[in-house]
Amino acid sequence: MSRFGVDKFIAWVEGADTEATAYAADPAAYVAAWEARAAGSRLPTPDSGTFTDEERSALVAVDHGELYRLGAHPYMLWHFVEAVRVWAGDATWPEMKERFREDVIPHGYPDITT
Repeated sequence: MSRFGVDKFIAWVEGADTEATAYAADPAAYVAAWEARAAGSRLPTPDSGTFTDEERSALVAVDHGELYRLGAHPYMLWHFVEAVRVWAGDATWPEMKERFREDVIPHGYPDITT
């Protein structure tokens, strides 16, 4: 797909509690339904409507470190992580923030030139 497609997905999920809840309940089913809707859309998009295998795996696993590595917008990704909280368990907000930081730091700064 593209960075735009992944960012569009995480913005959509983060943008409504009902979407975040549905995604958190079953990430694999949510991602599959997203791709099915995108493939059936008649609207022109800058992407194919489907994710690469890496993107799909990261979205299904709720792997924000990998999404960051793949180029998800850092600001949007953090808000997605806050909304979904699947991986956080009973962590407090400061603990969740630190865990996110630990997961993305190994990937350095995003490459915004490509």
